[in-house]
Amino acid sequence: MTQVAEVNHITSNEQQGSVGEQELSAGYHESMVAEDDEDYSAGPVPIQQLVGNGITPQDIKKLKEAGFHTVESIAYTPKRHIVTVKGISEQKADKLLMEASKLVPLGFTTATEFHQRRSELICLTTGSKQLDTLLGGGIETGAITEVFGEFRTGKSQLCHTLAVTCQLPIDNGGGEGKCLYIDTEGTFRPIRLVAIARRFGLDENETLDNVAYARAYNADHQLQLLHQAASMMTESRFSLLIVDSIMALYRTDYSGRGELSARQMHVAKFMRTLQRLADEFGIAVVITNQVVAQVDGGAIFNPDPKKPIGGNIVAHSSTTRLYFKKAKGANRICKIYDSPCLAESETVFALGQGGVIDPSDETEAAEDE
Repeated sequence: MTQVAEVNHITSNEQQGSVGEQELSAGYHESMVAEDDEDYSAGPVPIQQLVGNGITPQDIKKLKEAGFHTVESIAYTPKRHIVTVKGISEQKADKLLMEASKLVPLGFTTATEFHQRRSELICLTTGSKQLDTLLGGGIETGAITEVFGEFRTGKSQLCHTLAVTCQLPIDNGGGEGKCLYIDTEGTFRPIRLVAIARRFGLDENETLDNVAYARAYNADHQLQLLHQAASMMTESRFSLLIVDSIMALYRTDYSGRGELSARQMHVAKFMRTLQRLADEFGIAVVITNQVVAQVDGGAIFNPDPKKPIGGNIVAHSSTTRLYFKKAKGANRICKIYDSPCLAESETVFALGQGGVIDPSDETEAAEDE
């Protein structure tokens, strides 16, 4: 009887231990889920979270192959575009949109809440205090900033500088993230990043490793690279996407007037994809653009008859538009051409070995674009 009692006592203890382990395991799982939810609240939600309620891992694989990597990318996309994905029916698209709407807020919010979210956005320093002041702190994240001007006005130099400053700590005007750099004109020079990294006290090799570079060879390839960028941004933290320049390939791929409509439709799709990436990942998007001479009647009354190319599509898609002009020596002028919150004004900055600098830094200033 004593042996039986001991066996029962041991069995009871083992069962209690097993239950305790299960509770501990369950608690650990819940804490991990809570941590995951906390992580998602601070960034885009991985598309894998849609699995269930009729949505299979195979569906997720098809969506990824089509360029959808986050729940936000589904929520922001019209149904008619989702059904173009091979293997996704209308019923499946409805389920995807319904489940995505549960994870991504798409309804109304108060201006107070929206103001709070806006106040949490960071700006990337340009390297020039005067230029940062003009821009209200620097290049805004979650938005598209267009920089246009003639050649040798500092557009590419600003891009090179931002590719480095975006890696700085947030307290130092950076975004603590990597940079995606799409080059359409072959003007990217890693040696410039090395010089700029030295200026900001960053490790040269790490700085180069944190810049993902791609050369675009035609307009279709340029758009395809954005889908690739979305995949990369789900795997690592990026704070900046650069396209230098946005319209160069369109001017050669769509040269005739008869192709103008097709060109603008393609440009609209590209700009919409850029905005979607800015919304999904909260990154800063910087695009450079070329200018053409204004030949209509308004040119007579305009002291500087030049305008950016791309038409209304690029104009309406860009959040902030900056006009770069040449000045004396290494100095350049930046004018706020269009912005939803910045007054029309201008300032002077300079170009030097360390990238974009203030004109007062005469020791560094040099004629360099």
